[in-house]
Amino acid sequence: MSSGTLAEVLAVGGWAHVELGLAGVTDKPGFMERCVRAFELPGYFGRNWDALADCLADLSWAPPARGRLVEVTGWQEYAEAEPDDWRIAREVFAEAADHWRGSGSELRIVLALGGSS
Repeated sequence: MSSGTLAEVLAVGGWAHVELGLAGVTDKPGFMERCVRAFELPGYFGRNWDALADCLADLSWAPPARGRLVEVTGWQEYAEAEPDDWRIAREVFAEAADHWRGSGSELRIVLALGGSS
């Protein structure tokens, strides 16, 4: 395999790479703001769990892609500060991934276990 970045390797296969960096996030508003930036969510995004679930289940607002890999980095601090909200976030991500499974436009979400960058 070439030594290209993850985003470059995914792009060759028509996949989009989204890095959701959560380093320094300790509350829900901060989490939602990072989602807005990482996913480039539409202006009508309501910054709540239902709105995030809706946006991830209907990607008509996003550029077309064969699939999307969301890499969540630096999540440990948020998980520790807000365990209940982190559980909800994981549920929203899991439901979105299940929704797109087998659709021809997969959505995969992975939690990076490395440093908190």
